[in-house]
Amino acid sequence: MKSNLVLVSMLIILTLSCAAVAAAPLQIMSKSPYSGAIAIDAATGRVLFEDDPDARAYPASVTKLMVLLVLLDAVEAGRLTLDERVTVTAQASKIGGSQVYLKDNEVFPVDELLYALIVESANDAAVALAIHYAGSKDAFVELMNTRAREIGMNGTIFRSVHGLPPGRSQLPDVSTPRDIAKLCRELLKKPNALKYTSTRLRPFRADAAEPFMMVNHNKLLKNAEGCDGLKTGYFRAAGYSIAATATKKGKRAIAVVLGAANAKVRNAKAKEILARGLQELATKAPSSGISDRAAH
Repeated sequence: MKSNLVLVSMLIILTLSCAAVAAAPLQIMSKSPYSGAIAIDAATGRVLFEDDPDARAYPASVTKLMVLLVLLDAVEAGRLTLDERVTVTAQASKIGGSQVYLKDNEVFPVDELLYALIVESANDAAVALAIHYAGSKDAFVELMNTRAREIGMNGTIFRSVHGLPPGRSQLPDVSTPRDIAKLCRELLKKPNALKYTSTRLRPFRADAAEPFMMVNHNKLLKNAEGCDGLKTGYFRAAGYSIAATATKKGKRAIAVVLGAANAKVRNAKAKEILARGLQELATKAPSSGISDRAAH
């Protein structure tokens, strides 16, 4: 009897411990001015600037760039078409956060949902596309991680298709500035990628009496010369992140800032690092091996 009581007590303690772990808040990953940053030459992958580029961070909605890559891969391979019709599931319609308010059984072409995915950062569009293509969110996440391994994103684990904060007993998406830069470089090989990432304003349900106007969260599209992408991300524990790209004199650079203290810092640092990288490319200067933080 005594041994049974001891066993029961141990099980209760273990259960409570697991519940405490499951309910524990996410570690705050944001730092001042950021967790890590990098700029690379889009053509060659050469590093133009780096400051803790392998720092682990939560990419938040920057995760959606991998969703876009997987789907554009599918379009390129003929496994999916941009005019293919996607029927929204009840599961997709119930996703919160940034959204275009999809309703169960609504039907949209893949192309329109890709605009929603990138311009509005719509979590419901991400889930609708994932379920349509792979059958479930989990199956699509497997495709995301397989693609990440293929392009050398060795510090990355995707666990969602939208980048939202994880639910109870779930774990967050994790990546690094260097890995996100690799993702961006691969994505820019796709002919259609920039048409989505460069769009600042676009109506959703354009034929409706009152279309929903999507507004791109990437302020660098209008504030940074030559910028035509790519994606921002934010939730409280993650801080503010951005993957950006721009061209100058026929050269293209990619800049990634993860885990910034606030949105203004993120945008200012990304703009500065991007301009710095483009200047080096434009003047064809050799890599300086810069490793200090941008603009002390």
